[in-house]
Amino acid sequence: MPRLFTAIEIPPGVAEALDMLRGGLPGARWIDRENYHLTLRFIGDVDDVVAQEAAYALGQVKRAAFDLHFEGLAAFGGRKPRAVVANVAPTPALLELQAEQERLMRRIGLEPEPRKYTPHVTLARLRTSSSLDVADYLSARGYFRTAPFPVSRFVLFSSRASTGGGPYVAEASYPLG
Repeated sequence: MPRLFTAIEIPPGVAEALDMLRGGLPGARWIDRENYHLTLRFIGDVDDVVAQEAAYALGQVKRAAFDLHFEGLAAFGGRKPRAVVANVAPTPALLELQAEQERLMRRIGLEPEPRKYTPHVTLARLRTSSSLDVADYLSARGYFRTAPFPVSRFVLFSSRASTGGGPYVAEASYPLG
């Protein structure tokens, strides 16, 4: 059974800038640069029939290309931080693309995504990092920002069931514009 999700790839220059944020946080397990992505819709562990239905449905998306940029760092998990992320500045085009994918996946019978969509790229997973260490890290680097970069496609990825995901395999790509 493939584990599928849709995402926007991070261009090499932007991934390099994200990679420069590595280090300085005890207990962090840093994500490899080649695994950076902006998830649009987690599809999950599905059988081949559902995987084909999802791939076909995603081919119906007709949206214009748009630009994105990163704006700040944050931690997910509240008092017990579990991840450090780079926030993507939400744009109407991004939110509409994500919402359309959510509708399409629900139309083929998948359960709705239970969490509110928060566009981000995970930089590190945390197990033993204290909230104080995370706060110190964020205060030193939290104003991170990139120049806008073009988004001209999204990708259907598969991954193996493992801690931290990756390696990810691009199963299909869908042009925007």
